[in-house]
Amino acid sequence: QASGLNPVESLHKEATCSVCLEYFRDPVSIACGHSFCRACITQCWKDQSTNFSCPQCREIALQRNFRPNRELGNVVEITRRLSLHGLQGAAGQEEGEERPLCEKHQEALKLFCSEEESLICCICREARAHRSHTVFPIEEAKEIECRLQKLKEELEKLLRLKLAGEVRHQESLNQTDTERQKVVMEFEQMHHFLDEQEKLLLAQLKEMEREIVKHQKIYDTKVSDEIVALTILIDEIEEKLEQPDSEFLQVRGVASEGNLETKDYLHYYYFDKTNAFTSMASFILSLLLPAVNITLDKDTANPQVIISEDRKSARWDVTRTDVPHNPKRFKSSCCVLGCEGFTSGRHYWEVNVEDGGIWAIGVARGSVRRKIELKLTPEEGIWALQGDFGQYQALTSPVTALPLLCTPRRIRVFLDYERGEVEFFNADTKDSIFLFPSALFAGERIFPFFKVLLAHSVISREHIYNHANVGT
Repeated sequence: QASGLNPVESLHKEATCSVCLEYFRDPVSIACGHSFCRACITQCWKDQSTNFSCPQCREIALQRNFRPNRELGNVVEITRRLSLHGLQGAAGQEEGEERPLCEKHQEALKLFCSEEESLICCICREARAHRSHTVFPIEEAKEIECRLQKLKEELEKLLRLKLAGEVRHQESLNQTDTERQKVVMEFEQMHHFLDEQEKLLLAQLKEMEREIVKHQKIYDTKVSDEIVALTILIDEIEEKLEQPDSEFLQVRGVASEGNLETKDYLHYYYFDKTNAFTSMASFILSLLLPAVNITLDKDTANPQVIISEDRKSARWDVTRTDVPHNPKRFKSSCCVLGCEGFTSGRHYWEVNVEDGGIWAIGVARGSVRRKIELKLTPEEGIWALQGDFGQYQALTSPVTALPLLCTPRRIRVFLDYERGEVEFFNADTKDSIFLFPSALFAGERIFPFFKVLLAHSVISREHIYNHANVGT
């Protein structure tokens, strides 16, 4: 090995077969220790049957034996790669700098053989070994290498995107599965609740039927007794009619003494029972409505109505706050509307109210007058329930007093737009407080309505619900 060769050139020489002067292909070693391409040594020994001579050192071997040299094969592969990376240095040389020379022909290595993955000179290109190979100028090979690197970077980017997409996809599937489990659990709870309520209501109906039959019998007996008494009285009067006038006049006293107590017990009993049952059923059915968020519209709030930061509560203040002019704002009445308006469907929300002060809750038309002292009546487009220092009224025309046995702390406002109904419930006892049965909404948008005076009202955060018809 020449001492003047650099390490890369030495490695290139060690990876070259001394027979074909190309990189080893399937290198094998013979008895003397030298290595050759399997095809080359086979070709050299094809006419010999004994005395196998080494093509390099001429040492004689008695047998035709050779073994694969895998270590040398690895060295050859490394050398090929080094030759490929040598393109960058060769292509980047400044003008006037000498290029590496071909060891066989001492010509500049200007070409790259894609099959051999090595640099070759122009004479090598015309040699039999490379004549059928694809070759490129080293500058073009450099460009191909750069494009290849960009493609690899793009591929790596796409692989990262694919992985990120798979992660997001799995996260979405996990979230969907979690939501599915929540839906199943909530509906199981709802089914259990509805089953229990169904059993309760059916049992109440059964008991009501028994009570009605019982009172029907009492009613029939009472009426029958009175019919008999009236029949006897009528017979007595008719007998007196045939007597002289002096005796007949005595009948007046008999007739006036008649104590007829025919009353419609059944009607009153049935009305009270069915009214309570209907209120309970309506309350339970309202629980099936899905939730909606009710918030207070600050632009409609009277300057003395203070709205909380989360727009869930309203309170009265003696001082008028400095607020910008807004045509939607109530000027003289201490009122505020909800942001959410309804033009169809069934909806309900709940409001926590104080025992003291004056407050009113309900619904109002969007066209309700804002700049005058309002009369809270259906004629003005307001359907509301009012609390006045522990006294309760439905704001009808005239006002309907409501002597409630239980003071409501949380009131449910239920709106059925299509049926024109606004009903108020005690949300804790589930009792109906009052029903506006025939509200005239006139196709307008209806908003939650609140009034506070010396009072504080809070929209219940746990129980705000809504139901809208499909297509609304």
